[in-house]
Amino acid sequence: MSKALVIAEKPSVAQDIVRALTPVSGQFAKHDEHFENERYIVTSAVGHLVEIQAPEQYDVKRGKWSFANLPVIPPHFDLKPVDKTRTRLNAVVKQAKRKDVSELINACDAGREGELIFRLIEQYAGGAKPLGKPVRRLWLQSMTQQAIRDGFDKLRSDQQMQGLADAARSRSEADWLVG
Repeated sequence: MSKALVIAEKPSVAQDIVRALTPVSGQFAKHDEHFENERYIVTSAVGHLVEIQAPEQYDVKRGKWSFANLPVIPPHFDLKPVDKTRTRLNAVVKQAKRKDVSELINACDAGREGELIFRLIEQYAGGAKPLGKPVRRLWLQSMTQQAIRDGFDKLRSDQQMQGLADAARSRSEADWLVG
């Protein structure tokens, strides 16, 4: 049976989601880094798990990065794990790559930063090629159990969230370029 992987931004939100979904989708088993039942796997980031690689990592045509070589404008923005959360990232990526996971649900905080956190995890998990799993968005303005269940009844499409995703990525890359 295929399952949806729900990725929250914080462990406390993942727990709230599990509490809200249990009455309608069944009991969840608790594992080290995730909760799971017949329909869902719920896990979480702990804020940013992935970041744009530092300028020092890019070779530029004038030699290794230094202030003398500014501006550095890379041909693409490579990603790297945040060192202190690498274990959590590996756990989330492992769940995302499971064969029985047929879709991803972005349950990170509603807003640009939550969108970026999820999108960078998804991109990193895919590596050289995208994961190829459909994405839907849980958009919550309230964390009551009923609000969470209502949010799952009205998941937004990836296409509906593309503008916010583009804004988040643009802001992140602009921050990198300007410093």
